[in-house]
Amino acid sequence: MTSLFSAPISYKFDLFFDPNPSYGLHTKASPIDPSLSTNQLAHQLLDLFSKPPKLRDAEELQRLGRSLVPATAEAVIKGLRSWRTAHEFFRWASWQHGFRHTCYTYNAMAYVFSRARRAAQLKGLAAEVLKERCPMTPGALGFLIRCLGDQGLVEDAILIFDRAVDLHCVPNSYTYNCLLEVLAKAGLVEAAESRFKEMVNSRGLEPDKYTLTSMLQSYCNVGKLADVWDIFERIKSEGWVDEHVLTVLIVTFCKWGKVNQVCELVDHMEGLRLMPTEKTFSVLVHGLVRQGRLDKALEMFDKMKHLGYSGDLALYSVIIEGLFEGKEFGMAHDMYMEMKKIGISPDVLLLKKMIMAFCRERDFFSASQLLDEGVGLNLGSLISLYNVVLDGLIEHGEVYRAYKLLCEMMKSKGLQVLKLDIDDHGRCETETDVEEFFRMKKPVCPNADSFNIVVCGLCEAKKLDAALVLLNNMIGVGYKGKLLMYNNLIHELCNVDRLEESYELLRKMEEYGFMPTGFTYNSIFYCTCRRGDLSAALDLLKEMRKHGHLPWIKHCTLMVQQLCGNGKVAEAAAFLDDMVALGFLPDMVAYSAAIDGLCKSGDVDKALKLFRDISSRWYLPDVVAHNILINGFCKTGRLPEALEIFEEMLKKELVPSPVTYNLLIDGWCKAKNIDNALACFKKMVDADRPPTVVTYTNIIDGLCDAGRSDDALMVYNEMREKGCAPNQMTYTALIHGLCKCGRADVALVYFDEMKQKEFELDTFVYLLLINSLIMKGNSVKALELLKGVLQRDSFHYNPKNSRLMERAVGKLFADECTSSDVRLLIESGHISSIQSLHDMGQM
Repeated sequence: MTSLFSAPISYKFDLFFDPNPSYGLHTKASPIDPSLSTNQLAHQLLDLFSKPPKLRDAEELQRLGRSLVPATAEAVIKGLRSWRTAHEFFRWASWQHGFRHTCYTYNAMAYVFSRARRAAQLKGLAAEVLKERCPMTPGALGFLIRCLGDQGLVEDAILIFDRAVDLHCVPNSYTYNCLLEVLAKAGLVEAAESRFKEMVNSRGLEPDKYTLTSMLQSYCNVGKLADVWDIFERIKSEGWVDEHVLTVLIVTFCKWGKVNQVCELVDHMEGLRLMPTEKTFSVLVHGLVRQGRLDKALEMFDKMKHLGYSGDLALYSVIIEGLFEGKEFGMAHDMYMEMKKIGISPDVLLLKKMIMAFCRERDFFSASQLLDEGVGLNLGSLISLYNVVLDGLIEHGEVYRAYKLLCEMMKSKGLQVLKLDIDDHGRCETETDVEEFFRMKKPVCPNADSFNIVVCGLCEAKKLDAALVLLNNMIGVGYKGKLLMYNNLIHELCNVDRLEESYELLRKMEEYGFMPTGFTYNSIFYCTCRRGDLSAALDLLKEMRKHGHLPWIKHCTLMVQQLCGNGKVAEAAAFLDDMVALGFLPDMVAYSAAIDGLCKSGDVDKALKLFRDISSRWYLPDVVAHNILINGFCKTGRLPEALEIFEEMLKKELVPSPVTYNLLIDGWCKAKNIDNALACFKKMVDADRPPTVVTYTNIIDGLCDAGRSDDALMVYNEMREKGCAPNQMTYTALIHGLCKCGRADVALVYFDEMKQKEFELDTFVYLLLINSLIMKGNSVKALELLKGVLQRDSFHYNPKNSRLMERAVGKLFADECTSSDVRLLIESGHISSIQSLHDMGQM
């Protein structure tokens, strides 16, 4: 039974031949030539069908065809090397007079198709079996089902099993076992359970070791742990536990990460005097390493070696890589040396991973030693190892050393090297360290990837002149480079406004056959937009359109902002129209920037027209666009129109942001209409939009400006109760407003609070507070504050500040309590705007 499950069909000619058929098969026809044996006939047919069709003797084929029997046909099918030739013979045999294929010849052809992975042909063969209603033995039917399952033809396997009665076959345990095996591999656990019940309950067949093993595999594949243990206990109780069963469990538990159960199973195998295969150990070690259980992986590896298995490159590689990931560099090195000692040479993949690990730790000395290990590799593999080191050096910012290593590679092949002017700040070693670490034992010519790594590293380090020199050096030795290299260089050159060199590089990359990408064009587009070069930007957009690349939104927006910032608002709007004419629809962000530019230039009506055009033609403007327009109307005092835009937002079911309400509140406050501002504030709260510090500051300023200082203080207290902390602007507005309302004493309280929070008061408001205190008769405190304002680094005289300063100094000089102190300030030069004490006396 085991061989039927796992061993391939033998090529012995008489494997399926039954000299006394008893299943309704056609009896063997008598050969025309009695002296010709079955084996001789098979060999002659093999010889003929091994030749091209044109070279086959037709008369000989006709003569041999009259002697053809199923056993001979089966032998020939299995003996032909090509599946096409085997199928050709199979068809030829079908046409011979008196010959009919049996289950054995069909299975021989099925095996050939399965081995050659010809699923479509195998599917057709199974359909032919059913069409011809070819009698099948239970074993033959099971074998065909397995062939179908091996090629993923599960539905066909189920169909042919269900049509067994048409094939004069009554499935037995083996037939069911084959079907269960196919269902298990396909992960069809419910179908497997159904067939298992059918086998036991309906057919009355006893499940054997192979039946239960298939069910075990089925439950393992879908992760049904409870059912796995149930089936395993049944197998165990019958005494059927063997290496295969335990291996299935070990592999499954490795996949599930159940490390402890895996180790218990291995111990259980040893207790049963069963030896895990080398493949089982390999799967086990791989699984343990993947789960990060290096300790257990090494324990199993030692056990494996104790049982006489040496391991292969793949196994050593996974352990060494796991040790490197766990920072166990010493153990990894020991494992590597052990591997070499038993005659296993590292491949390029393992060397790459080891070099990467050392480079990550900045251990370039160890990385260089591993390069020597690759001397025996082919040149392409050796270059790839050096490229890993170059990558590692660049990753750690060692651009200079990467360049020096690249030079050493070039020198080893006698290539000319141009000297680069690279400063090497931050390097730990001297200039000779590269020669000491990386001594070439074999000439290694850098490839395009090598240059790409270093050039991109120089770009990242902003060494653009050096990168350009190295690029030309590379071209000089016959390499074109890589697209990434050109893109990175162009991008970095554009970032520092070296546009002309970027265009030159663009021409060069096109000359060498590299098609510019969207990234290439957008890098240059950014530079032209930052310059505000409208003509160049439009030319570039035409080129991008030609090659199917889209301009990035942020660059289009930048162009609009640059033009608007330079007062070229009309050109900004025209730029957006030109984009549409070229087939690019600008994003709403770019249009919003144009609307903002028009509003800031005072042309709100044109901004509104653009806003309406966008709404009718392209987009539903978003909240930001509405806010820009509201702000424009508020700044020009056109509050009713700002309110109309606000109402439009609500009709469009756009949710106004806190910024929207803040703009309207600020507008109403500046228009001296505090009642409308408060109404807007209430709408904001009702709309469940929490007021911000800007909201509260605007309200406080507006209330104070309206002479309602008590209400302003109430709002300030409410603000703090709501958990909204006042900022510098809030304190400035409150102190300024209280001073205007003649409440300097109260303002002084908030001034002290502001100082505790380390906020600074605006100089103008500072001087206003001083004058307000003098008017309240608190000259002593006013003088103290005056000294404070004179000591501030940020204090500068301007017309407004000078008038307030002169007024305060004059009043304080006239007051007997503060006069002498003021005189000292004047004499020491702290009050430079006061000409003389006489002038002070005249104030």
